[in-house]
Amino acid sequence: MKRFEYIRVLEPQQAVMFATPEDASFIAGGTNLLDLMKIEIETPQKLVDITRLELQQIEATADGGLRIGTLVTNSDLAAHPAVTAGYPVLARAMLAGASGQLRNKATTGGNLLQRTRCYYFYQPDSPCNKRNPGSGCPAIKGENRPLAVLGTSDDCIAQHPSDMAVAMRLLDATIETLKADGTSRQIPIKDFYCLPKDTPNIETVLETGELITHIVLPAPVKGMHTYDKVRDRASYAFALVSCAAVINVNNQGKLETVRLAFGGIGTKPWRNEAVEALLIGTDGNVNIISQAADLLLKDAKGSGQNDFKIPLTSRLLKQVIERALTGKGA
Repeated sequence: MKRFEYIRVLEPQQAVMFATPEDASFIAGGTNLLDLMKIEIETPQKLVDITRLELQQIEATADGGLRIGTLVTNSDLAAHPAVTAGYPVLARAMLAGASGQLRNKATTGGNLLQRTRCYYFYQPDSPCNKRNPGSGCPAIKGENRPLAVLGTSDDCIAQHPSDMAVAMRLLDATIETLKADGTSRQIPIKDFYCLPKDTPNIETVLETGELITHIVLPAPVKGMHTYDKVRDRASYAFALVSCAAVINVNNQGKLETVRLAFGGIGTKPWRNEAVEALLIGTDGNVNIISQAADLLLKDAKGSGQNDFKIPLTSRLLKQVIERALTGKGA
């Protein structure tokens, strides 16, 4: 690990002031950043410790939603009564995401910013456009089993790793930030992540020194809340394919509400509202589910070892819809 300057701040404005240089990083839980620093993939010359900021509260909003401080740990958020009651899909996604020890340290804001688990990104001696722009993407013709099939480019096929972010995308979260100039902004999560295109090193729309302060959820959505995660082992593994869903079936057996977001298959948390619109108002028969899967995956592109993700995603979509229709979901 390279030497760095350490600064502990007590106010958000202090944090963004100290983090304005390109070589500075915020640190809270550090569950991803410290690993990357140890192998010198991340090499900040300055660490700005934000753990003393008063951003650890979960508060109700006037419209019935929740405002979550960026420093709320994954464990506390998953166990909060307002989350388990109104947003169980979020609680389930976080509980599926990591070990208890990691959830006790990982923060809400940090979870949104965790980096890909692509093998080549984690190998400092390997080319990687995400780590070293212009060096190439060996994953495209190499070890790519866990990598993305949607939102990819000729420069990067790295998958987004977060389970929590998939549920946040499903729930239409808004990310509140404080910028280096002292102004704040609200970023809908659908606009927060960038597709790799020819700049895979740029992963979010955050500016230099911009600090996530809160994540805001709108009022809860009625329906079956589920989070299904297909992985190589039963615990502490990243998703090969995951699906966060909120589905409500009316008294006539029609799909009244359909929200679907997917992890493991995209370069960012993946949601296609056109797929949801196609399913809403139908009885979820085999033909309509097949059409929905085709629409979801029409631009999917496998790279060899990860080709299996395409039919696997189609089967998972079918399973989730049929479970809601039979009333066997939780």
